[in-house]
Amino acid sequence: DMEYYLVKWKGWPDSTNTWEPLQNLKCPLLLQQFSNDKHNYLSQVKKGKAITLKENHRALKPAIAEYIVKKAKQRIALQRWQDELNRRKNHKGMIFVENTVDLEGPPSDFYYINEYKPAPGISLVNEATFGCSCTDCFFEKCCPAEAGVLLAYNKNQQIKIPPGTPIYECNSRCQCGPDCPNRIVQKGTQYSLCIFRTSNGCGWGVKTLVKIRRRSFVMEYVGEVITSEEAERRGQLYDNKGITYLFDLDYESDEFTVDAARYGNVSHFVNHSCDPNLQVFNVFIDNLDTRLPRIALFSTRTINAGEELTFDYQMKGSGDISSDSIDHSPAKKRARTVCKCGAVTCRGYLN
Repeated sequence: DMEYYLVKWKGWPDSTNTWEPLQNLKCPLLLQQFSNDKHNYLSQVKKGKAITLKENHRALKPAIAEYIVKKAKQRIALQRWQDELNRRKNHKGMIFVENTVDLEGPPSDFYYINEYKPAPGISLVNEATFGCSCTDCFFEKCCPAEAGVLLAYNKNQQIKIPPGTPIYECNSRCQCGPDCPNRIVQKGTQYSLCIFRTSNGCGWGVKTLVKIRRRSFVMEYVGEVITSEEAERRGQLYDNKGITYLFDLDYESDEFTVDAARYGNVSHFVNHSCDPNLQVFNVFIDNLDTRLPRIALFSTRTINAGEELTFDYQMKGSGDISSDSIDHSPAKKRARTVCKCGAVTCRGYLN
């Protein structure tokens, strides 16, 4: 009538597993996870069967034991994936991973990148031909003025231009230093974000772990740069899978598309909403080719810690989502995909 736990000793084969009483265990976190996993499994079973959570079994039922082992393996796999993401990212903000919903582990065919990855045959010229010589980019004729637009940011590093207006940041040839107020997007994500499993059937999502002020830069949308013709071909395949990762670079032309299905950053996991808290802007830094703008996502309002980040998959750089402007950006979709965003203003479909 004593409770024992089967212990797998780290670094030792399964043949050396032992049964230990509670007083021999000095791993409160593992025991708490064990208890939580058992409770979660019984809670799921209870939905379909009459079962009391206080049932005291002399031994764990095989189904419960199997679930607990799978959950433990998932936890290890997600921790390893989280460590890998943080090794690969080149920005200040940390990346966390969380799944309290199901047994889904890390995606098997996703590779984290920090900037555009050109497909074979596509050249990305990432070197500016000229830069500013300002001592104060707020008051002098800086890069935006040379491009015929306004400087995008105020002194609080918040965007002040309307959607549809391009952002021209200072580049590698500029004489201003790294603390220049016109260097925001190029510094990368400053916020700690969490890739988490949603409970509404939308798969993975992204939430912020800190408060984000309105009109602040949050993240870039990066992926593999492909031709629009290749995007049409891949779009057919993605339609069959019900996935949406194609973002048209149609600032001035429609030659290229960003595909974040296999290669991307945290933005790969950001879900759609018909009432989003992120807005799309086109950005030019070292590469001034208007066919290849960088895509930046800025907050449209204050976003509280723990809140999911979303953007409108039909939103173009202009912010206009009238029926005349929709060209199925960022995703070229042929079949109607039901929207699960739950917003009061939900249009019913992603496209």
